[in-house]
Amino acid sequence: MALEWDAVSYEALADPMTRWGAAFLERLELRGDECVLDAGCGTGRVTELLLERLPGGRVLAVDASEAMVRAARERFAGEGRVRVERRDLLELEVGEPVDVVFSTATFHWIPDHARLFRRLAAALRPGGLLAAQCGGEGNILRVREATERVMRGERFRGFFEGWEENKEYAGVEVTKARLEAAGFERVRCWLHEEPTRFDSVGKLAGYLRTIILRGHVEALPEEERDPFAVAVAREMAAMDGPLLADYVRLNMLARKPERETATTGVSVQEG
Repeated sequence: MALEWDAVSYEALADPMTRWGAAFLERLELRGDECVLDAGCGTGRVTELLLERLPGGRVLAVDASEAMVRAARERFAGEGRVRVERRDLLELEVGEPVDVVFSTATFHWIPDHARLFRRLAAALRPGGLLAAQCGGEGNILRVREATERVMRGERFRGFFEGWEENKEYAGVEVTKARLEAAGFERVRCWLHEEPTRFDSVGKLAGYLRTIILRGHVEALPEEERDPFAVAVAREMAAMDGPLLADYVRLNMLARKPERETATTGVSVQEG
């Protein structure tokens, strides 16, 4: 079952993801008339930036969350160049292949990357580009350490018996191998850090509940969700160093092989 989201709260807190998406988008040199699949569009904040780069193009924006899709449809109401659909990326099919698959802050929520990459390759035209960024190896280690301590505590341990986190923070080499196995070529992957600081335990707790610990809070009754997020934030505040989420981003650029005459005309600044 796809994880549902509080789209209103996410929209208010998604500045870090929007900033990373904007920076990653700057790497792409687009003609401006491409058809782009935004894989995991959320509320559409980064989709909006993508659309600015496509004055003659169009976007198919998809997300597995009903609330996110509803919010994105409201954002793009009346915009004929954007179609928003609720889709599971592991079951993705498109009526017409796209020139580019673009994604930020999504793939780590999908544990089966091998299958995911096969579905994305199938959605691309020959010569098409995959440009994606998500949480990678070493992502939020401080957050995870604090979370595990709180989960083992007397108040919360009963809610997490048998619970497993359903995320994939993959490394560079395994991701490169998975992309090549899915049929991609000219694959480039790299990691970079994006430490994100918070001014207070309260602000961090709200962010944790809505975004980082979204899967955890789903395992809790409503009355325990805020206390759990606050407990994790306090545990992090007690650690050495600043109050921050130690994000590590995994970047992916890859091409689907050319077939005869097909080409997208999209170039990319790698590095």
